[in-house]
Amino acid sequence: MHTIIKTISLLFISIAITNAKQTRPNIVFILSDDQAWSDYGFMGHKDINTPNLDKLSEQGLTFKRGYVAAPICRPSLASIITGVSPTVHGITANDSGEYKHRTKNDPPFREAFHKHPNFVKLLSDSGYLTLQTGKWWEGTYQEGGFTHGMTHADPNRGGRHGDEGLKIGRTGMKPINDFIDLAIKEDKPFFVWYAPFLPHTPHNPPARLLNKYKAKDRPQDITKYYAMCEWFDETCGQLLNHIDQKKLTENTVVIYACDNGWAPTSTRANDPTQKNWKRYAQRSKSSPFENGIRSPIMIRWHKKISPLNSTDLAHTTDIFPTIATLANIDTPKHLQGINLLNKQTRKKRSTIFGVTHSSHNMTLGKPDQTLQYQWAIEANWKLIIRQNGTDNSRFRALHHWDNEPFRLYNLITDPTETNNLASKHPEKVAQLKKKIDIWHAKNLKQHTSSP
Repeated sequence: MHTIIKTISLLFISIAITNAKQTRPNIVFILSDDQAWSDYGFMGHKDINTPNLDKLSEQGLTFKRGYVAAPICRPSLASIITGVSPTVHGITANDSGEYKHRTKNDPPFREAFHKHPNFVKLLSDSGYLTLQTGKWWEGTYQEGGFTHGMTHADPNRGGRHGDEGLKIGRTGMKPINDFIDLAIKEDKPFFVWYAPFLPHTPHNPPARLLNKYKAKDRPQDITKYYAMCEWFDETCGQLLNHIDQKKLTENTVVIYACDNGWAPTSTRANDPTQKNWKRYAQRSKSSPFENGIRSPIMIRWHKKISPLNSTDLAHTTDIFPTIATLANIDTPKHLQGINLLNKQTRKKRSTIFGVTHSSHNMTLGKPDQTLQYQWAIEANWKLIIRQNGTDNSRFRALHHWDNEPFRLYNLITDPTETNNLASKHPEKVAQLKKKIDIWHAKNLKQHTSSP
């Protein structure tokens, strides 16, 4: 009798494990690189064609008021994968000084960073096959917890922010297609990190796309950028089509976000501060303005998540707890984001926050030393606080011009942030500043208590 009961128990356990395996979806995370929040068809752009992302938006849960934790690549990606702000994980810039000193300066930052939990490690530990492609700053793909990947991170071979991984998209999608085929063969759920170097510079789109966007009186930098946005969209279509062809669509969640904003220099031609910076437009990448920190965030799961254009605020630190929920893995309690699939939780959140540091200076254990801005968004209101942290790099031109201690904008009536209302609404400035101070103090405490 005891043997029969034991056998039945084992059978039920086996069935439970099998059912859990079958209900865990594949997850594809698409992360574009240097693209303004408005530069998609579904976001209302009149010229840029993004049919594949438009379709994704129609089929999924779309947050048009999404935001990133930091307006530059490396700290933004670090916050996505750890679910906490740059102040907590300590990766506040792309580099800890000049590029040539990276081999010596960077390892301590990466060592401290990898003590933080990240969702890729949790997925791999729970049985997922996980693939890294595209942008990746924190050493090798293995250091990030991926089971498979492209980035070797060897500084002697150009390792810095993705190396071999940066070929994905620009030279085809074969590594991703091969990985998905492998996961099918091994009958395992999979996770794909698709973070191509697109539409990031170099802006060298195919001639057919470049010619498509040429127009009278349109500056060349804008023409090239528009073409790059469509090129990126085409690669997304190739990835999603492969999933369709393999009949994986109904059990594959697709999540989309951008790492930070960007705008061509010509779009700020009349801005006097632009004369000191030629690589891209001021008030875009590396800044706390909307063109630096805002990004649509989308989640699609056919027949499981109802399509919806949500007006709720979303944040890229939400991606970790959302993925953890989807994959049925435990969510660490210290995460700062929320599960975006939980409507009630979304409605309870009133405010989101972020920081901007010097883009190429950071100090180990002292994240505030290079702090340039803090910001908060609550309903229609956005407050930006100027902090004037240390910046010894040539990138200081991105913010040294800004002497406004507070900037307050109504994002609904003034989405381009042209009318600073701080002097007219001191009570709103004080209210949001208090919230930022409390949030930031918690971040600093969490940084000092991190493992």
